[in-house]
Amino acid sequence: MGSQIDNGANGGSSLIFLGTGCSSAVPNARCLIQPSDPPCKVCSDSLSIPPELNPNYRCNTSLLIDYLEDDGVSRCYILIDVGKCFREQVLRWFVRHKIPRVDSIILTHEHADAVLGLDDIRVVQPFSPTNDIEPTPIYLTQFAMDSISVKFPYLATKKLKEGQEVRRVAQLDWRIIESNHEKPFLCSGLEFVPLPVMHGEDYVCLGFLFGRKSRVAYISDVSRFIPSTESVISKSGNQQLDLLILDTLYRGGSHNTHLCWDQSLDAVKRICPKKALLIGMTHEYDHDRDNEILSEWSRQEGIPVQLAHDGLRLFIDL
Repeated sequence: MGSQIDNGANGGSSLIFLGTGCSSAVPNARCLIQPSDPPCKVCSDSLSIPPELNPNYRCNTSLLIDYLEDDGVSRCYILIDVGKCFREQVLRWFVRHKIPRVDSIILTHEHADAVLGLDDIRVVQPFSPTNDIEPTPIYLTQFAMDSISVKFPYLATKKLKEGQEVRRVAQLDWRIIESNHEKPFLCSGLEFVPLPVMHGEDYVCLGFLFGRKSRVAYISDVSRFIPSTESVISKSGNQQLDLLILDTLYRGGSHNTHLCWDQSLDAVKRICPKKALLIGMTHEYDHDRDNEILSEWSRQEGIPVQLAHDGLRLFIDL
């Protein structure tokens, strides 16, 4: 069956971009409290343009997969990363897109912009003052689990100590996955293949490959591709991706823990997906200006590439 990606509503599965910004998000707070001369236009515009109308307003990277199961009736909502902006993302995009809950969670890594919203998962769970609810499955590496156990001990603890009061907190079912593309896992009925990548030379982060009808790779934090991972998602190495969602931090120059504009476009050319969307941008990116430049690049290279934006909903057969 051929793949299908559609920007218009068709009632099937979809990808909702809850956040497309870097860890500090956009606008950059420093630009507003210590304005430059002349002021940063991208950040200044955030004071006058409502976020829902401003594609340059970017929360921490996060993706919600609205998965319509094969029966054509049942839906599952799979959340990738729960960063510092999660509550804002729920208020803005869950409400707009009528998302009632989260059925499962996948974490790419344990940095602040991927996990510091975990406490707020309770707002997308059923209310119970005694925590008597079914826990939400959450998939992560053992390394991430160890780190989160320190950051959020009350979320990682299975049982209360004697005499400890019950406090309403998110209920999570921690499930360990491996950083190995040969060890896929099933999450809410959809298979995910872990894609280990370097996020700085001392740190392995995960991206994920998913979808049977359309092959999608989501890679939010990467500075260098491990050859075996790139082979799995490259047109030359395996099967062409229908959609690559890829990190790009700075508009110019380079960074030690993220791909930036030139490196991201080089990776798109090597991997050669049918389409690519870029995420993880700082305030150096102006959505409309840089998408015009990307449109010209796309015509020359034959690969459609654009910057994604918060709130984007992409309908796709999974």
